[in-house]
Amino acid sequence: MNIIFGDAIKLIPDSYTVLELDTIRSQPESAPVTAYCVVEKIPLHELPLVDAHCKLHSDILTHYRDRHWDYCEQAIESMIGKWNSELDTFYTELQSRIRNFRTNPPSADWDGVYIKPSIK
Repeated sequence: MNIIFGDAIKLIPDSYTVLELDTIRSQPESAPVTAYCVVEKIPLHELPLVDAHCKLHSDILTHYRDRHWDYCEQAIESMIGKWNSELDTFYTELQSRIRNFRTNPPSADWDGVYIKPSIK
């Protein structure tokens, strides 16, 4: 899987499967940048399901930003192993965030953007 950021998405031909991953801020005051992945290896038996997988992946992000944690957890479970497992690390990261949000809810003005922790 290749990860691309921001406007670089415009350089990817439509023949590739491209999925939004996350919107990230490197610091609280910086502008957010959207990260995407280009799925490289879709198993032959999953090709008929690509559109459905793309829709569910997109729905996960929408519901995540809307704080619908139950939906996200169930949908993520069904997506683990899809995309030749290329996105499993991303899905498990979202699961981890959701577990954290259940005990430490995000602020009322949270917009779903991930703020990357500072490296010290």
